[in-house]
Amino acid sequence: MDNLIAIVSAAFYIAATSMIVPGLIQQTSIRIKPVFVTALVALFFHIWLLADLILHGSGQNLSILNVASLISFMIALSMSLAMLKTRTWLLLPVIYSFSALNILASAYLPGNFITHLDGRVGLVIHITFALIAYATLMIAALYALQLAWLDYKLKRRKAAAINTNLPPLMMVERQLFKVVMAGTGFLTLTLLSGFIFLDDIFAPGKAHKTILSFIAWVVFSILLWGHHKQGWRGRKVVWFTISGAIILTMAYFGNRLLQEFILS
Repeated sequence: MDNLIAIVSAAFYIAATSMIVPGLIQQTSIRIKPVFVTALVALFFHIWLLADLILHGSGQNLSILNVASLISFMIALSMSLAMLKTRTWLLLPVIYSFSALNILASAYLPGNFITHLDGRVGLVIHITFALIAYATLMIAALYALQLAWLDYKLKRRKAAAINTNLPPLMMVERQLFKVVMAGTGFLTLTLLSGFIFLDDIFAPGKAHKTILSFIAWVVFSILLWGHHKQGWRGRKVVWFTISGAIILTMAYFGNRLLQEFILS
């Protein structure tokens, strides 16, 4: 049953993508309503499967693929809602394709990392902040890549740069910094909740996560300072955002990837 749900969700993600790509390539109008409804169906089946995979049996199965699928769901949901107000068409095919791959992987390559969250309010708060922070800053990384691509096209006067389905460069930059600011705020809450609620954040096997998360926080904080105080823009902003996202990914998934797939 789980495999079927995953296939249905992936199929609707692909269908939504297929409605967007022609508009980007041929510069034709993209109909928001059909894309949005199709994406909502994909998201419905996605969260249905996640509930079954994560809440299966005793405890919560927070395997690396389940967590990655949950984060991709959060990103896809956020950006699907964003399409109602802003032109996110360039990012959505990437997000939906990644979500389709994630949900198929979590269904067909099951893993086990059982955590017992019942009665552990502090841990739940910490994990919630961590998931929101990571998803938000991954969206920031996508905005940074979009910013770099649009800048590249505009500098070379490419026709694709004036595609009406694409957002203006300055709008993307403003959105990028809003998302970075929100993500850095949630990352701050993640670190604070870790220090408050967890006793083993510097224990062997976990210290690297804390240290790398703090380094990522420093990178994003410097980026915000540089933008607001020094007027940083362009390539420097892109590199800082991508670097922070990579460091945070290493913090969140590096050790788990080693434990679940390499050493198992």
